[in-house]
Amino acid sequence: MAKTPEMPKHRGFPLGLPGTQWQYTLRRANPKVTKLIAMPRHRTLDQTVALADLGFMQALWQFFGAEPFERGNLDGERLGRLFGREVIAAERGFDPQSYTAKLKINEAAARKNFPEAFDETGGV
Repeated sequence: MAKTPEMPKHRGFPLGLPGTQWQYTLRRANPKVTKLIAMPRHRTLDQTVALADLGFMQALWQFFGAEPFERGNLDGERLGRLFGREVIAAERGFDPQSYTAKLKINEAAARKNFPEAFDETGGV
């Protein structure tokens, strides 16, 4: 049996978008860590997808701000929808399959693509 890697948990981070299937965090580590890759964002009729992206970006900004953070228990698929654009690697030798990989918000891209996430009065 494969050894389960250690997964830092971001206590207090929202679990997901309420009332939908979209999660923001994982409950437990997986022996096979989901590789972070930049996933395309396609238009869809399901508006909850875009709301989940917005809510996740807002939660990242409120929780971490401009500081680097560990991937930890953040959902790999949700991160992948922002990775390479709004969320970028924050270290040399970045390992896309590590729960301890350091990430940071690309504030310029995030403010351009998700302005509501930075609005103190709006957002999700």
